[in-house]
Amino acid sequence: MGSSPIGSSAGGWCRWRWHNSKSCVKNGSNNCNEKWVLSPTFAYFLFSFVVLGSIGSLYARLMLTANVRGGASLGCQEDNEGSWAIGVFYGDSPFSLKPIEDVNVWRDTSAAWPVANPVVTCASLSDAGFPSNFVADPFLYAQGDILYLFYETKNSITMQGDIGVSRSIDKGATWQQLGIALDEDWHVSYPYVFDYDSNIYMMPEGSQKGELRLYRAIDFPLKWTLEKIIMKKSLVDSFIIPHEGKFWLFGSDHGGFGTQKNGQLEIWYSSSPRGPWKPHKKNPIYNTDKSMGARNGGRPFVYNGNLYRIGQDCGETYGRRIRVFRVEVLSTFEFKEVEVPLGIEESSKGRNAWNGGRNHHLDVQQLSSGEWIAVWDGDRVPSGDANRRFILGFVSVLAVAGLVVFVGMIVGAVRCIVPLSWCLHDMGKRSGVFLAWERSNLLSSKLRILCSRLNKVSSILHARIRPNTCTGIFVLALTILVAVVLMCGGVTYIYGGSGAQEPYPLNGHYSKFTLLTMTYDARLWNLKMYVKHYSRCSSVHEIVIVWNKGIPPKSSDFDSAVPVRIRVEKQNSLNNRFKMDSSIKTRAVLELDDDIMMSCNDIERGFRVWRQHPDRIVGFYPRLINGSPLKYRGEKHARKHDGYNMILTGAAFVDSQSAFKRYWSKEAEVGRALVDSYFNCEDVLLNYLYANASSSPVVEYVKPAWAIDTSKISTVAISRNTQAHYRVRSNCLSKFSDIYGSLAYRKSGFSGRKDGWDV
Repeated sequence: MGSSPIGSSAGGWCRWRWHNSKSCVKNGSNNCNEKWVLSPTFAYFLFSFVVLGSIGSLYARLMLTANVRGGASLGCQEDNEGSWAIGVFYGDSPFSLKPIEDVNVWRDTSAAWPVANPVVTCASLSDAGFPSNFVADPFLYAQGDILYLFYETKNSITMQGDIGVSRSIDKGATWQQLGIALDEDWHVSYPYVFDYDSNIYMMPEGSQKGELRLYRAIDFPLKWTLEKIIMKKSLVDSFIIPHEGKFWLFGSDHGGFGTQKNGQLEIWYSSSPRGPWKPHKKNPIYNTDKSMGARNGGRPFVYNGNLYRIGQDCGETYGRRIRVFRVEVLSTFEFKEVEVPLGIEESSKGRNAWNGGRNHHLDVQQLSSGEWIAVWDGDRVPSGDANRRFILGFVSVLAVAGLVVFVGMIVGAVRCIVPLSWCLHDMGKRSGVFLAWERSNLLSSKLRILCSRLNKVSSILHARIRPNTCTGIFVLALTILVAVVLMCGGVTYIYGGSGAQEPYPLNGHYSKFTLLTMTYDARLWNLKMYVKHYSRCSSVHEIVIVWNKGIPPKSSDFDSAVPVRIRVEKQNSLNNRFKMDSSIKTRAVLELDDDIMMSCNDIERGFRVWRQHPDRIVGFYPRLINGSPLKYRGEKHARKHDGYNMILTGAAFVDSQSAFKRYWSKEAEVGRALVDSYFNCEDVLLNYLYANASSSPVVEYVKPAWAIDTSKISTVAISRNTQAHYRVRSNCLSKFSDIYGSLAYRKSGFSGRKDGWDV
């Protein structure tokens, strides 16, 4: 005998999808019409999905930056192991190393003035036809003036580590990607390359194979043959060094029982690199916390007669940083080392720096010239970052779904949490036998109680929080705001990449620029925020503050990730912005007013465009100068006429060599006098000087995703009266045109770039 389900009277109000509705008219014929009706609950969820999805899409379009690690379609894919790259450093000793950008090496062919780290990346290999997700574990091998660089490259297709090799003939400034030196059926990394007995050997890590293998070069650097399996042991990050008549092998065995991963170190010794090898009397030398530097982190080196070992600190994350140890005692029965400082400060740019997240491998060697060179790998994110971001994004989306249900219950669109058709006890008529089984089944009983209690929550919330009251409106508004924030956060975690605003390489090279701003004492509060923000941009090398008036601050007053230099001027003149400055070491200078805030990604895009066109003023604020008489107008006028012929240098890249020289030339003397008399128009003058020097296009526009003028919220704006400001600039246009010729015949169109950065 059948029975109606509990709560069947509510069957009409707890549907989430389409349902069938039947209406009958009693007119003697009993005609009935059937139609499908969309459930209000389903309509509400559909509406919420569309609205929140649109918000997330708009946020992603406006705020998220694309992955710029490389242009190759197969390489540089996001990898949970990280985005490792390799940089070059120089010094008079291993303890005075400086990155290549501080040595001021220039390369015209790649518009790198100066060349900046990293010098070998996943894009370097991928663009050369060897798809790679990252490069790490670098080892140098020098043959006269030629440098070879061996490293692990994670193949983007097989997702396995191979050994790649590159060559440099200019002391590491540029590298030619030669290809893959070693490709086994298992993961290989840590390619320790060394000389012995007139041969070149490589001892890579191959712990997945369970063996430590020694390879010999038969056609250096790309062809190698297996010389010997020197140990049937899964050692990781091993090296061999000669010391006091013996050969010593250092490595970590993570396969042993009770071994602390990344905290274990063993030493073996022999009379030859080929073995046989005998274990040190105190093995394991270390079996300690993974932050102590037990695991090797590169090639050991000798300096001033002392042997130094490099270890990895894996405390916060795998490969967080390296630690250097001076070996005090190394014998068959004793080993002692003490930690010493390396002398290189970690970058404070965070993820915007190529090595801001971690660095775990260093190879430092002395060249025949006596100079020391080092290759160092780095990553901008911690290990497992991709998985962590996906989990956080998924949790954020689930939280948004929960808030959508919560709002639906308050407004009455969601009348139950669990639709009755989802519960076993509410599946319509059942036989008496089934009902008897259900009553005796404990799990079914608990499910029935749980479903009933969950569905009561909706009515309770709707009764307690009325949407037409002040409290109800506040709760709804707050909940919707939180849902939007979580939605944007979820989109950022899932689709926003690592969150780094990376630089854009040109011809495989990165470079640096100097940021220059002009200000005075009344704007100090704004300047501190400005310096803190822009100093974290990846390609900023130095910030120069041109101090025009008042008591100057100290460089130490600023929270900066790069050096800050304050140039105090004797006269309060706008011409000081373009003054010749021999202390500026980069060719590119970004002239940026201290009241303009924009993203580092926009700054990096502008820098890349300038590197493509270093003879132009490349900036973010276009103007069109035309008409008779000439009249200064804003960006809307340029947009209306679909073109521009001037870029405001309050936010623009210029060539520090040609621009400053041109501005302080004899022909610009009259113009500079007008700038002083008007206390305005220095940017207009520079545009005229550029145009007067070339018949080719001299300006290039890059559209920022967003820009905030902080002067609008302060009382110290230089040009608060827009109309008066524009009148002065119109006068400047008239006078400069008489002196230097008109700009009206010049016009560059919007949307002319293939990258779409000038729309």
